[in-house]
Order: sequence, then C-alpha cells, then structure tokens
Amino acid sequence: MIVLNGGSSAGKSGISRCLQAVLPDPWLTLGVDTLVDAMPAAMQGTESGIEFTPDGGVNVGPAFRALETAWAEGVAAMVRAGARVIVDEVFLSGAAGQERWRNALAGLDVLWVGVRCDGAVAAGREVARGDRLHGMAASQAEVVHREVVYDLEVDTTRTEALDCARAIAAHVL
Repeated sequence: MIVLNGGSSAGKSGISRCLQAVLPDPWLTLGVDTLVDAMPAAMQGTESGIEFTPDGGVNVGPAFRALETAWAEGVAAMVRAGARVIVDEVFLSGAAGQERWRNALAGLDVLWVGVRCDGAVAAGREVARGDRLHGMAASQAEVVHREVVYDLEVDTTRTEALDCARAIAAHVL
C-alpha cells in the first residue's frame, strides 16, 4: 500500500498514474476525490458533511468523518484481501489525518509518501486545471504536511511526475 499525501494540485494524481505504469503488478488508485464524489449531494456544503469555502478552504464535519473512517477501513479491507492500492490523500488536519489512516491500516505494509509542491506553483496548476476553487492549493501546500511522518518525500515543483513515481517505486520493489 502506498499513501500519497499532499495539497491540492501538488501532483498526486499524476504520480499515481505514473506509478501504475512503472510498478510491475496492477495497482488500484483511490483518492479522497473518489470519496467526495461518492457522497450524497446533500452532504456537500453542509456543516456536518464537507464544505468548500469561497477562499479555497475546506471544512469537514462529523458526518464526513464517519464516512471517511468507513472509507479508510474499506480500503484497508481491499489491501488485506490482496489488492495493491495507491491512496491519493489530503491530510487537512496534518498528523491527525495520518493517524486516522494509521488506525485503519494497522498491521499492513504501508509506504507513506509526502508529495510537496511550492504553493505558488500549485496555485498556477490550480488555475490551469479549472476544476478547483482558487486558493485551495496555496492554503493546503504546507498545512497538510504538519507533523506528518513520511518514509519518503518527493517535490513536484521542478520534478516531473514520472521521476517522482520512479523514486517511489524504488522503495516498493
């Protein structure tokens, strides 16, 4: 199992696709966006669910946390059943987010990878993507890494996703 943690537009999805190409076995890629997209529309924009603020902030409530816990447990069950999984995650609460995943993944072999990107560069990518709220990349660039412990860190500011994936793959193989 590989957990990629980084802010919005840091390059996690690109690295995930490249990992699928360079790793010898089939790997599934699942991300926090998959979870958010699977949630009922009624949970988006509410205090108990997930709310995206106009300045790019993200607020999550107890209903979101409950589903997030179930999601992580489900991903862990897939890994325990033999699936190889890459998780594309955003630890909005830093170390507390990692701890929630650690609890779900207890007993599994996990490679924790920090995906860093300069906030200004990530903000430029955010604008180019056109599918993110402006300000999200800059607000998340550092906060998602607070007190998180990694086995490996990569920086996509000036390094291509494929090169980052190769560096990660070297720790998996």
